Amino acid sequence: MSVFGTVALAAQVLLVLAGAPLLAGLMRQVRARMEGRAGAGVAQPWRDLRKLLRKEPISPDGTGPAFRAAPLALVATSLVIAALIPLAGTDTPAASHGDLVVVVATLALGTIALALAGLDTGTAFGGMGASREMTIAALVEPTILLSVLALSVPAGSTNLASIVEGRIDQPSTLTSPSGLLALVALAVVTLAEAGRLPVDNPSTHLELTMVHEAMVLEYAGPDLALVELGAQMRLALLLGLLGTLAVPWGIATTASYPALLLALVLLAVKTAVLGGALAAAEVFWAKLRLFRVPELLAGSFLLALLAVAASYFLSGA
Repeated sequence: MSVFGTVALAAQVLLVLAGAPLLAGLMRQVRARMEGRAGAGVAQPWRDLRKLLRKEPISPDGTGPAFRAAPLALVATSLVIAALIPLAGTDTPAASHGDLVVVVATLALGTIALALAGLDTGTAFGGMGASREMTIAALVEPTILLSVLALSVPAGSTNLASIVEGRIDQPSTLTSPSGLLALVALAVVTLAEAGRLPVDNPSTHLELTMVHEAMVLEYAGPDLALVELGAQMRLALLLGLLGTLAVPWGIATTASYPALLLALVLLAVKTAVLGGALAAAEVFWAKLRLFRVPELLAGSFLLALLAVAASYFLSGA
C-alpha cells in the first residue's frame, strides 16, 4: 500500500462526499435559471443538511432496526462505492477490489436498505414506494452489470480500474459500436437509479408519482440529512462513473501528485457538465407513467445485451 495510493483514495472519497451536495445544488440552480427563477444557490443543499443535523431525530411508533439503520447503510455503501470506483486514480489500495459485481452489489445493498426502511414504517406510502423501487431495481441492476461487462471485454477483466486503463490505452474502444451502446444503456439506467426524470421526480410529493420520496417521508432531522446526503452521493457516483467510462482521459494512472490534482479537477468538471446537462434536459422532460417505466428500462437492458454481444463478436474478429 503506497502513500500516493492512500492519498488518492482519500482525496477521491472526500471530493465525492463534499461535492455531491454541491452537484445537487448546481443542478437545481441550472433548472431554476432555465425556468426563469433566481434559484437558492449552489450551496443550498449544504445549508439544508446543516439545518437538518441540528434538529431532533424522530422515529415513528412501531419502527424497528431497519428504519434506523437505513440512512447509515445508504451513506456507508455510497462511501464504499466511492472508494472502489477509479474516479480520480487507478493506483489506489481499493483498486484491486473494485470488481464490477462488487460495485453493483454494494449499490443494490443501499437500495434494499432504503426499501426495507419504507416497509418498516407500516404506512401505505412507504410500502408503495418500496414496491416501486424494487421493481425498478430489478431492471436497473442487471443493465448496469451488462453495460460495464460490455466495456470489460476488450480489457479482459471485470475490474473497473483495468477497464478504465484499457480504454485509455485503446482509444478505438471509445467509439466502437459496443461501447456506444453500453454507454447509452448506462446513461438510461443512471436516471432510474438516481431517481431522476423521466423515471422519477425528486421534487414531487404527489402519490401517483412518488418512488424515492415515498420511502423517506417518515424521516426527520439527522436521519433525513443522511438519506439526502446518500442520495446525492449516489447521483454523483453514477454520473462520475459514466463520465469516467465515456471520457477516461485525465485519470491518474501513475504515482504523480500533479496528475492526481488534475484528475480531481477534471472529475469535478465532467460530473458538473453531466449534471448540468441532465438538469437542463429535465426541464423539457415529463415523467413517464409508472407502467411505462419498465418499457424504458427493458429497452436499456436490450441495448446493454446487444453491447455485450457486439463486444464478443468484435473481439473474436
